[in-house]
Amino acid sequence: MTRNRTDFLWVLAFAVLVALAVPWFLWGDATTVAGLPVWLWWHVGWMAVASVTFYGFTRGAWDRGVDLEVDRG
Repeated sequence: MTRNRTDFLWVLAFAVLVALAVPWFLWGDATTVAGLPVWLWWHVGWMAVASVTFYGFTRGAWDRGVDLEVDRG
């Protein structure tokens, strides 16, 4: 994959993470599972998805801007 395409996919992945971080579609829903509201389970699961995504980011794209040489001349 080219760098521009990979960068676009990472931006898209993080945009989806941000967009779905708040479960607006569960507002007002009083359903519970295992004694906890469904919206709380959504947050627990979403934090796991975000963690896995960030882990993948640190393994692939993290070094793109971090390891650049700085010219202080």
